[in-house]
Amino acid sequence: MSTRQEKIYPKVISTLWLLFVGGFIVFILYIYAVSINFLNLFGELPNLRTLENPKSELASELYSSDNQLLGKYFRENRSPVDYEELPENLINALRATEDIRFDEHSGIDPQAMGRVAASILLGQSKGGGSTLTQQVAKNLFRTRGEELNGGLLNDIPGMRMLIHKTKEWIMAVKLERSYTKKEIMVMYLNIVELGSNAFGIKAAAKTFFNKTPQNLSVEESAVLVGLFRNPTYYSPKFHPENSKRRRNVVLSQMVKYGFLPEEEYKKLKDKDIKLDYRVENQNIGMAPYFRTEASKVLQKWCRENGYDLYSDGLKIYTTIDSRMQKYAEQAVHEHMADRQKAFFEHWKGRNPWVDRNMKEIKDFPEQAIKRTPRYRRLMERFDGDMDSVNYYLNKKVPMTIFTWNGEKEVKMSPMDSLKYYKHFLQAGFMAMEPQTGHIKAWVGGINYEHFKYDHVKQGARQPGSTFKPFLYTAAIENGYYPCYEVIDTKVCVPLPDGTMWCPNNATNKYTGEKYTLRKALAESVNSVSAFLVNKLGAETLVATAKRMGITTPLDPTPSLALGTSDVTLFDMVGAYGTFVNSGTWTEPNFITRIEDKHGNVVAEFEPRKVEALSEETAYLMEYMLQAAAQPGGTAYYGLRYRNGLKNEIGAKTGTTQNYSDAWFMGITPTLVCGTWVGGEDRSIHFRTLALGQGGKLAMPIYGAFMQKVYADKSLDVSKAPFPKPSTPISVQLDCALYNQGAVPVDSSQQDEFLNLPTEIDLDADI
Repeated sequence: MSTRQEKIYPKVISTLWLLFVGGFIVFILYIYAVSINFLNLFGELPNLRTLENPKSELASELYSSDNQLLGKYFRENRSPVDYEELPENLINALRATEDIRFDEHSGIDPQAMGRVAASILLGQSKGGGSTLTQQVAKNLFRTRGEELNGGLLNDIPGMRMLIHKTKEWIMAVKLERSYTKKEIMVMYLNIVELGSNAFGIKAAAKTFFNKTPQNLSVEESAVLVGLFRNPTYYSPKFHPENSKRRRNVVLSQMVKYGFLPEEEYKKLKDKDIKLDYRVENQNIGMAPYFRTEASKVLQKWCRENGYDLYSDGLKIYTTIDSRMQKYAEQAVHEHMADRQKAFFEHWKGRNPWVDRNMKEIKDFPEQAIKRTPRYRRLMERFDGDMDSVNYYLNKKVPMTIFTWNGEKEVKMSPMDSLKYYKHFLQAGFMAMEPQTGHIKAWVGGINYEHFKYDHVKQGARQPGSTFKPFLYTAAIENGYYPCYEVIDTKVCVPLPDGTMWCPNNATNKYTGEKYTLRKALAESVNSVSAFLVNKLGAETLVATAKRMGITTPLDPTPSLALGTSDVTLFDMVGAYGTFVNSGTWTEPNFITRIEDKHGNVVAEFEPRKVEALSEETAYLMEYMLQAAAQPGGTAYYGLRYRNGLKNEIGAKTGTTQNYSDAWFMGITPTLVCGTWVGGEDRSIHFRTLALGQGGKLAMPIYGAFMQKVYADKSLDVSKAPFPKPSTPISVQLDCALYNQGAVPVDSSQQDEFLNLPTEIDLDADI
């Protein structure tokens, strides 16, 4: 070595060391500057509190009383998974593909970073250098979000990405110091987005394979791990060939690192991907109407208690029984599909929107469409120009419509679509446990995706004769008894305007026979109801119904005795529960408790109760209502023969004027149920009593539901008779003995019926 070389060499070495040490010091200072956001050059880092409590949006889950998942509330469909729920093949696939040295590094993998740097210098691509921990930092703390990147250097080209990466390195190291490897792995699998509205491995396993993570096969795990690279491009639903190719890459990586035998890989690589695909949303799944109504209550509770229903991962436990809910949905589906077919036939060649005289309402569609959001949007868009609005209302466009044989793709105008949907009958059904008020089944309509309106709690309609038990309850409380006799003859009740209300019976005639109150209720004789409301007054009837849980406005007029004021099915079921629950009205309820994401109980709910009736009055009404399911009663043939229900049942049918609303209420010692069927608009209905009455249009849903419930031995629903009161009743229930004078009655209660000259003759209600 020459003297010149001997002099230069130490200088080069010294310079290199100086550059290395200086660069290292600069790098450390740079890292420190980023960590403290020196002079606001780099933007903030997540604070320590955020690190200790990393937050990702978690879907809140709604569970049935038998611990079945009914549905979720979410902005991002994400449910947390524990490490113990993860299959080994999934963890191995993830490590082999995304971070093989995960267990060895401390958040940053120098070897991977070196590989990336070398590939950049050589113009090659050898994959990313981010560890799983860095990816957790990026996604969990939103390190690339605008709120953390307001520093002065972030707008300089090239600097923004360097600052992002630096923050991810810092947060990754902090994560490794604060959490175990298992916890970081779980964080990653819970936050990753996998397409099809699935966030996290649990939601993805459910969406693509209808499985829990622990039940995934090795090839299914490989499919899901393959989605981490690009959820859209490698989607097994929309790009199956891409997904299969990526799956095989994951499997080959597992072979490379000793997680999968070569022989098994050869068997799996040619297999097609078999999906059980269903994107979770509010339109599908069990009890969609119930879930929507429950969300209204839950959102109010969350606002009052500082929670977010759509991101806080709450677990909400309800009273719904998944088995009963299934049977209720089946019963509604089976019956309504059949009745809709009959309805189409009944109105074939004609439009079903008619007035009281069964004449078509000519401008019905034009008026109805004005109440739609589409019409309002068009009016706003075209500033009230009716030519433009009508053009778009009548322009055919592709759309998916509901049919009872499945959805159908058609070209139809919005106006034609409205006319089409107005032809459909709707339904509501609710079942409740009377002692607790626990709602066990809730069906708000025929198809939630196409008909969002809930006919259990949201909608109120005239109940017809199902309102009569409130009148008979008031009568019993005022000295009348089941065996009390009233003559079936025309009754007219004076109105404030000087006219008279004189209702017809369903048969449009009067027999002149004596009816006991029990028989009159069983056969729904309107003249007897008119007699009672005349004696008691409509105000007494209103007070009784309100005391038993009816919350809608009630018009205190005599016709209320026939159910002319609107009520909800929700209220009606709760009110009928009073009869079965020894006179105590228990508020219908559907949420029992709420837990936070850690399993801590944050709320428990108890229903409100009111001592509405005496135990004796409630029992006498049970006894009265049972007559409808006995020979001669309006529910006898349908329940006993068509549905084969032989146990004790109390029942009441109801049909409103022009057959617009068909109702049925059924009670047993353990279940109270209500059913309503009718058109979306009151002007849409059958034209005959034979087709439109409650016994034909509503009662079969109840009968089919109870058949299914009794047949399911896992439910163990009792067929025992109604229990006797705790003390002997004070009246005679054997009407033969009653009429022989065994129980004296004030004879002044049955005086002459009012028959005054001026009359109003309303259509009969039954």
